[in-house]
Amino acid sequence: MEGMLWSDPENEPPEELREMQDRLRRLGVLMALAMVLTMIVIGLR
Repeated sequence: MEGMLWSDPENEPPEELREMQDRLRRLGVLMALAMVLTMIVIGLR
């Protein structure tokens, strides 16, 4: 880690960005489950 100062910020995303990523991840999971349910319902008809 040569060349880095002790005062340099860490390479972590800000709190808002992490919350947004969590929300998008949950939304993606919900969308995938909704698609699976829709396919099952369509398949049963």
